Amino acid sequence: MRTITRFASAAAAAVLSAGVLAGCGSSTTSTTTTGAASGSTTTAAAGSTTTKAAAKSSGEAVKIGIPDDATNGGRAIKLLEAAGLIEVDPAAGYTPETKDITKYLYNIEVVPAQANTLPSTLDDYGACVINGTYAIPQGLVPSKDALIVEKQDTGSAENPYVNVIVARSADKDNETYKKVVDAFQTQYVGDYIVAKYSEAFIPSFSAYDASKQEDNTAEVDAYQSDKSGKTVVKVGVCGSSNDHWKAVQKVLDDENANIYIELVEFDAYNLPNEALNSGEIDLNSFQHKAYLANEVSTQGYAIESIGDTLMAPLSLYSHKATSLDELKTLAGKKE
Repeated sequence: MRTITRFASAAAAAVLSAGVLAGCGSSTTSTTTTGAASGSTTTAAAGSTTTKAAAKSSGEAVKIGIPDDATNGGRAIKLLEAAGLIEVDPAAGYTPETKDITKYLYNIEVVPAQANTLPSTLDDYGACVINGTYAIPQGLVPSKDALIVEKQDTGSAENPYVNVIVARSADKDNETYKKVVDAFQTQYVGDYIVAKYSEAFIPSFSAYDASKQEDNTAEVDAYQSDKSGKTVVKVGVCGSSNDHWKAVQKVLDDENANIYIELVEFDAYNLPNEALNSGEIDLNSFQHKAYLANEVSTQGYAIESIGDTLMAPLSLYSHKATSLDELKTLAGKKE
């Protein structure tokens, strides 16, 4: 394994930390190999296993905590709209702000707060919209504890919060890279993502069928691949949740694709796109479409998405209501 040290400015780190990407912090990068080694409006209700008192409206507005950064805040507002709690100006698209809320259907108050504080302060609110990255470590599992869960629009090219595999524009039709995308977008990789990350991430490609989900984590985690004689593809990633690339490697090997994935781990969001644009790596996979679009616009990078991968869904949690209907009862209809 080789290590490359790079540095990002403090200002850039502050701006980028508000994103909905895999967790990155400092700017150190390292290379590992898979042989060893960000929202939509479609929602689904989920039951809760937490014991709570029966909801009863007090006449006071029920506070709903949402992330205060623009990306997650907009997604949270869309989730509350889909839950039937508010109405939002359609012109705001996928990125509304609180000012775009045109009507409160129930007696609630939307309160922006730092995303990482919402799980620990959940008792201070009637409910909170929380990203899986923060919810899972606190023992909150979307399918078991959430009142409503954000789901991807399968096959929707417009959803800006789906994470993607990115290549240089000049290489968008590279056959080797297409094989990598095809290997990622398989039921096998989707199964691993769901089981490994306890729903913190969900597959965002149409080939995945949740009804056929199987736990293959033991098989993938134990898998070793041989690099010898294979075409090496360097993929830039961020954060620690990248074990699903081992599942991609296994699919490639099972198909005799003769491709070896080498992960290059970056600790700052601005580095993987810079590295890809400069040719230091072949692909990257750490960002959603909205972040990529902003990077291309502001930095002038000649890079683009070549395939959807996954997303980190937002969910609505409560310690005061066991269902969405109960939350609505607690708030009471807005007169």
